[in-house]
Amino acid sequence: MTDKLIRGGLALLGLIGLQIGVWASLAPRSFYDDFPGGGRTWVAADGPYNEHLVRDFGALNLALTAVVIVALLTGARIAILCAALAWFVYSVPHLVYHARHLHVYDTSDKILNLVGLGGAVVVSGAILLMAGRGQPTDDRPPGRT
Repeated sequence: MTDKLIRGGLALLGLIGLQIGVWASLAPRSFYDDFPGGGRTWVAADGPYNEHLVRDFGALNLALTAVVIVALLTGARIAILCAALAWFVYSVPHLVYHARHLHVYDTSDKILNLVGLGGAVVVSGAILLMAGRGQPTDDRPPGRT
């Protein structure tokens, strides 16, 4: 059961990172103007457009997704821990920033921001705890002694 939760959590983080990463990297102006979609505009509400920063944010999310893919493909405990730690280290300051700058949003967007960003902290933190409690495994590549 723990393995399914870990893999499901990683898959969720990877899908979120992929969607955000592709959108922000390939269409930064659209990401700025339209994220998260549905008539809401979370990025544009928080400051002037900067293509460089939006593209870098997209690339960061794609990099996180790449680490998640390695963890999912290998199933190696160290890869799972690295993917979860990378997401956690990214997600905590991201959540803190937005929690301190909620004044730019209406009530529903404040709640959705905190739920979405807090969810990434909870999921990555839970994966760290679950994967960290397991028995140490031999993560060496085949053929290595």
